[in-house]
Amino acid sequence: MNEVSRLLADYGPAFGQALFLTWKLTLLSFVPGFVLGVVVTVLRLLPLPPLRWVLTVYVEIFRNIPSVALLIFIVFALPDLNVVIDYEPSVVLTLALVCSAFTADYLRAGINTIPGGQIEAALSLGLRPLRVITAVVLPQALRSVVQPMTSLLIALMLSTSLASQVPFPGRELTALVSKIANDSAAGMAAFALAAAMYVATGLLIAWAGAALEKKARILR
Repeated sequence: MNEVSRLLADYGPAFGQALFLTWKLTLLSFVPGFVLGVVVTVLRLLPLPPLRWVLTVYVEIFRNIPSVALLIFIVFALPDLNVVIDYEPSVVLTLALVCSAFTADYLRAGINTIPGGQIEAALSLGLRPLRVITAVVLPQALRSVVQPMTSLLIALMLSTSLASQVPFPGRELTALVSKIANDSAAGMAAFALAAAMYVATGLLIAWAGAALEKKARILR
């Protein structure tokens, strides 16, 4: 306990900044990743087989590729193709692409729970396919995947530790722990404190997701 107190006295502001950066990276990657996942889902529902095939390949690639491998490709391989992306946008892009693939996959599963009769009824009323998707299918699918998306957000938050693998401008929690472990003998205490912050953040996200899921259940 005394070691943790000394750690907070020496590195308290640094831990606050690292936690804020972790939250920032989570938000910056989740929002565009979610939006892109919704767009991919909608496009996959259109009656255009070639487009469906391309987007299915997209989802399968970014859903199955290791995040660290994707980050390494973006940071170190793309410059050979004259595409240079700074370190922070590289981390955000990596996490957003992975998030979009999982979002599209979860929404597809949510869409499969919708009775086909609803879609047929909407089409029989003269609604165009895109209007059926946006007004009938997508809202119900979104309400049914609150819990999977909550888990995805937690996983994304934990994956911000990828930033410790590149010369990132700033230190998120994992990078800060590595620095403290190298500079002092307080590595274990730093790890315990960072783990507590990760757990607290995950529990907060889970609580918010449970509250949102409860409201979505009422709407269903």
